[in-house]
Amino acid sequence: MSEVVVVYHSGYGHTQRMAQAVAAGADAELLAIDADGQLPEGGWESLAAAQAIIFGSPTYMGSVSWQFKRFADASSKVWFASGWKDKIAGGFTNSASPSGDKQNTLVTLNTLAMQHGMLWVSLGVMPSNAKAAGPNDPNALGSYMGAMARSPSDASAGEMFAGDLDGARAYGARVAEMAKRFAA
Repeated sequence: MSEVVVVYHSGYGHTQRMAQAVAAGADAELLAIDADGQLPEGGWESLAAAQAIIFGSPTYMGSVSWQFKRFADASSKVWFASGWKDKIAGGFTNSASPSGDKQNTLVTLNTLAMQHGMLWVSLGVMPSNAKAAGPNDPNALGSYMGAMARSPSDASAGEMFAGDLDGARAYGARVAEMAKRFAA
């Protein structure tokens, strides 16, 4: 079992690519929520054994996908037993628009973690918000709560901005480092 698990849903491959970058930075296990909102066999056990859980969902209509929401609702059994209490948590999201209401998705992921009594890790990267900044710069979207990515609606997952993927890897590494510090 991995110390860090990245549990995510991806509808079109962009959030999956971001999840892969987060997992690479954290040396984490990837756990995909399927098209029916279900975890693979052994998924709940992987989450129970993890020191840190990083949640990921695309932003659809201003919030998490229904598949991620189904997973979140199913976690109420874990919540009832305080199964994730004091685990390290983080989250990431992706949408087509520069804002796209991604902040609301991160708030939803944060709220899930808070209800479970988890400890949330911020992005910890200053925004690239000068005139010369572009999508390949770190934290070009100016997030603090977690990692955000922008994938234009006509772009494939392979065309994601390097800055977003670099930021996702750095965020995964930050969450893993906080898990190690907390475990010490």
